[in-house]
Amino acid sequence: MQPRHTLLQLALFFLGVFFSLSLLAHEVRPAIIDLDIQSPKQARITIRLNLEALLAQIDNQSKNTQDDKNAALYDQLRKLPAPELEKKFKSFLPYFKQHIYLSSSNQAGQKQSAQYTDFNSQIPPVGDTDLARDSSITFNAQIPAGTKSITWHWDKQFGNAALRVSTPQNKEHYSAYLLDGKSSDLIPIPSVQEKHGENGKKVGGCTSFDCKWKVFINYLEVGYVHILPLGMDHILFVVGLFLLSARLRPLLIQITTFTLAHSVTLALGIYGIINVPSSIVEPLIAASIIFICIENIYASHLSRWRPLVVFFFGLLHGLGFASVLKEIGLSSENFVTGLVAFNIGVELGQLTVIALCFLIVGLWFRNKPWYRQRITIPASILIALIAAFWFAERVNWIQV
Repeated sequence: MQPRHTLLQLALFFLGVFFSLSLLAHEVRPAIIDLDIQSPKQARITIRLNLEALLAQIDNQSKNTQDDKNAALYDQLRKLPAPELEKKFKSFLPYFKQHIYLSSSNQAGQKQSAQYTDFNSQIPPVGDTDLARDSSITFNAQIPAGTKSITWHWDKQFGNAALRVSTPQNKEHYSAYLLDGKSSDLIPIPSVQEKHGENGKKVGGCTSFDCKWKVFINYLEVGYVHILPLGMDHILFVVGLFLLSARLRPLLIQITTFTLAHSVTLALGIYGIINVPSSIVEPLIAASIIFICIENIYASHLSRWRPLVVFFFGLLHGLGFASVLKEIGLSSENFVTGLVAFNIGVELGQLTVIALCFLIVGLWFRNKPWYRQRITIPASILIALIAAFWFAERVNWIQV
């Protein structure tokens, strides 16, 4: 082996290690916003979020908390008892109120902002500081008289959010996943007299083609973003599949098998037929990456058993995808549309990963006699080490 190739491999290895260490922190998770329209003039808003990340003003563009310039402050806040963290939030509250927007539109198209009152928070005691602490913020919003519809958004600095809207007439009035401070659609406000439409159907459903299309695009984006850039464990699994053979036929066999498997458990998980705790699923997903990488090291080609192994691991990854949609929530009226769109978004994300692998590595080096020794094996070892760390972290063998 020529010295320059050895130096290049060492440089790439240490670069990979440095990159991997940045992945071992806490992922920046979306907030869950429940907007309960109690009457045409009153709404109650409950926001479940990582309050420490909010107060530290962790940048939404950071993939995890340790990537951010305020990581040290975030770590300090995680150790604060609930009363002290609540004091920090009360100081932050005026700024927070200025950057959340519940806008109303009346029949004439005039827009006004709702008035917020009665802020309170529910903060759990300090537990395992290795885990994000989910707190709840609740407040009332006074909706101006004559309002026909409302829109919700907050400043993009507060991150992504899943919005779920309910009314007395319909507990699943509206739902959306809002990325980077994006505003919701116009959400109609049922009048006091509106209880049910004709033939007893609930008011506020999403039945038009335009509405269904918006739901489809929204959850397509959610599925894609869950892979790129947020789904690092799924990305590394797909890269592991690519590394065994950078040729189209064996890769298509594996990806198709993986797709079929996770589509099955995604649907079963969302329907509630299968319910496996994330404390079991997440370590097994990390273990699946380790297994694939070890097989890459010892197998030089796609064995007849590999698709079956990939299918089994695909079932696990599907349960991981299902946990994401369960947390966001899918209304019964948009269930099928959102489920199909999310799954397609996941597939597009995976295909993007494969395309990038081909562009960066496959097209240039796959026919080189040293491809396996210098790319497949070193990359598989590195990915296996990252996944091993994740596994140990997820079963609480180690703490970061």
